[in-house]
Amino acid sequence: MAERAIDYLVNHFTPESIRKNYLAGEERERFESVGRAVGLQGYAPREFVARLRALGIEKILVPAILTWSWREQRPIEQTTVEEVVEVAREAPEVIFGLYGVNPRRGMEGVAGLERAVREHGFRGMHIHPHGFGFPPNHQYYFPYYAKCHELGVAAVISMGHTLDFMPIEPGRPIYLDDVALYFPGLKIVCAHTGWPWVEEAIALASKHPHVYLGTSAYAPKYWRPELVRFIDSRRGRDKVLWGTDWPLVKHDEALEQIAALGLREESKRKLLYDNAARVFGFGSG
Repeated sequence: MAERAIDYLVNHFTPESIRKNYLAGEERERFESVGRAVGLQGYAPREFVARLRALGIEKILVPAILTWSWREQRPIEQTTVEEVVEVAREAPEVIFGLYGVNPRRGMEGVAGLERAVREHGFRGMHIHPHGFGFPPNHQYYFPYYAKCHELGVAAVISMGHTLDFMPIEPGRPIYLDDVALYFPGLKIVCAHTGWPWVEEAIALASKHPHVYLGTSAYAPKYWRPELVRFIDSRRGRDKVLWGTDWPLVKHDEALEQIAALGLREESKRKLLYDNAARVFGFGSG
């Protein structure tokens, strides 16, 4: 029997989006560097949802992603709110959105976040800080955090290393400490395990009641031992969310590798389903 699961970070998956975002330009080079460009393809929403359900994956969060070129100051990877809404209409009980943040849009962007949540049921926002050069504690992000706090939705932030040719420093998890101190009730997901600063990310998740650690972009067989121990510990089993950053990590491979970690059943259930259900307001299902 397949495990119940929620993937908190799945990139827009249609053939058009795969061609646009991953099989052209800089992103193709990134995917080739990790051996993921070969055979990479997109799916129509119903086909993709069928593949998810066969694996026990009940819900996914799709970001209206915006990664920004540090060298050329233009979008590299971009999915619009409208593109996310379009696929979510095909499976509204499965596909949910995250609003992609451009910190330079100011209050216009904050208004866009509110519309996405109120009108389209988005469950939070997504920040990829590296190309913008502004770490997550920069003043430009604070109006977005305030709006998420007001609306009761989560802030998912890509942290740690990035394969793109961008500065890594804005991805230091320690920058989230300032945010969590200022917004103690804001649900913050430190995505991509925080690598190479995994212990720093674990420290923040241990310290702050509403800071969580997300596993996206790293296959479970590569998770650091301290992360696996944290997931399976009393202090950590409520604080880690499973995600893939698909198509970077494939769902079937990830679930097989999690099964091989030897986690306690309670820890595995919370990692795969319960924690994300709580953070994104899905209930126990």
